[in-house]
Amino acid sequence: MTMTSTSYGASLDARALERTLAHVFRANLQNEEDGRRSNARGTRPTPICIWGSHGIGKTAVVKSFAERNGWKFRYCAPAQFEEMGDLHGLPVRHDPDASVTGDETTIYMPPEWVPKDGDEGPGILLLDDINRADDRILRGIMQLLQEFEMFSWTLPSKWQIVCTANPEGGDYAVTTMDDAMVTRMLHFNMVYDLKSWVQWASGAGVDPRGIAFVLNYPEVVTGKRTTPRSLTQFFDQIRSIPDLSQDLELVMALAKSALDDITATTFANFVRDNLSRLVDPEEVLDAGDWAPVAARISAAARGDGGSVRVDRLSTMCSRLHLHVARAGFRLGDLQARNLEEFLLHPDLPLDLRTSLHRDLSSLGSGFAEALRTPRVAKAILGIR
Repeated sequence: MTMTSTSYGASLDARALERTLAHVFRANLQNEEDGRRSNARGTRPTPICIWGSHGIGKTAVVKSFAERNGWKFRYCAPAQFEEMGDLHGLPVRHDPDASVTGDETTIYMPPEWVPKDGDEGPGILLLDDINRADDRILRGIMQLLQEFEMFSWTLPSKWQIVCTANPEGGDYAVTTMDDAMVTRMLHFNMVYDLKSWVQWASGAGVDPRGIAFVLNYPEVVTGKRTTPRSLTQFFDQIRSIPDLSQDLELVMALAKSALDDITATTFANFVRDNLSRLVDPEEVLDAGDWAPVAARISAAARGDGGSVRVDRLSTMCSRLHLHVARAGFRLGDLQARNLEEFLLHPDLPLDLRTSLHRDLSSLGSGFAEALRTPRVAKAILGIR
């Protein structure tokens, strides 16, 4: 019998989640500042819990937000805690005056992962996989979520608490949160989205051949053994192999170490067939002579028996858009002319042409102006 899994909050892809986190963080900081000015209580930030299946990048979204914004960051995995001392620290004897008897007290030394006094934010304390902790540890964390402090230590000002969690009641070995704990946080459910992952992967330096594979075969991301995380791990391992087809035995061994057998076999077929036929974005944009590139695109667009390989063309369109959308790309005259030629390629279906034109035009006035030509206008309208 399949158990029903439970998570909380709106379902958001990575891009939507990042925008939402930015808003909540801003609101939390503003509320804290307003409360400090009015000496009001109860103005510490509201914690956030990000739910979602394993391997989709919940932790990475939080870390990248902190890095991108220059915020301080501390990481904690409550599932590693064996006792409450791991949370509130261990007791030590404190004797303020050795010449005086009876003034000794017991104080607690905060754990190493706790931000120190005076370490003012903005900062994020990430409690990763919080519901994999023992129930007793969860109960101990409740005070931290409510007051941003334990009896032994206090989070400095301008720090946010973010938790991640796997769904309850399904295939995960997790501890159920009771209502008192759930209502201490804002909840969002992160879901995998192909475009969001590809955009992240392009900016994170993931092997372009791996990105092309996922664009060609999005169905391989099953959410079980093959996840965005396991794919990224595999792509990191093959990055140093210049010609995958020449070392396919090693590639397959690495693929099966991280992915399910079906996905590993699919990647091998991709290397044998599609990879050599795809035209890289740099080849399109920097071509001094367009004719050879146009011929390669035509060859890629044809499958066995002359069938149209829309999957290959779609992959080339997606990679081209992601390449020019990355930070620091400069659209020169040569690149603008070649973008126009690519859009006008006779083997590019009208729906792909229209979609790519829309995506490119949304990148800014430079792209919109470069593609505002009579030839492109006729092609978008389907006029020959």
